[in-house]
Amino acid sequence: MSDDEIDEETPVFAIATAADLAGMHPQTLRQYDRLGLVVPDRTKGGSRRYSVRHVEQLREVARLSADGMSLPAIARIIELENRVRDLHLRVRDLESRMREELDKRPGARVFAAGATGAVVTIRSGTRVRRATDVVVWRPRRELPRGDEGSAD
Repeated sequence: MSDDEIDEETPVFAIATAADLAGMHPQTLRQYDRLGLVVPDRTKGGSRRYSVRHVEQLREVARLSADGMSLPAIARIIELENRVRDLHLRVRDLESRMREELDKRPGARVFAAGATGAVVTIRSGTRVRRATDVVVWRPRRELPRGDEGSAD
């Protein structure tokens, strides 16, 4: 992230500012916090602090509510969206770590589980002993970058 980008996770807005940005009354934000719908971070003194992502969630709650969706249903949607977001971040981290590992071992292309259960690297063209090793993964030649790849 560059210096001029805003981290959407950083809690910077007081409740009045967040309410204004979301087009809501501060009491609505307090209610959503009590319900666990949009839960802001807290300062050491206990004041609520909202991030850009929280404000986006508040706007989404307003849209869904205006469309007639119940608050428990909205809470479930937000919970699932947060889970998907966390999984996307985890996949991105794992892909990055895999790229780093592949870069460290340019000739290593096949992995196997050894007799002890340890993961071992096998050079391309090496025959696996069937009695003790099982090939568990063979990577594609190049990992896709970002959202370019498809789930195979």
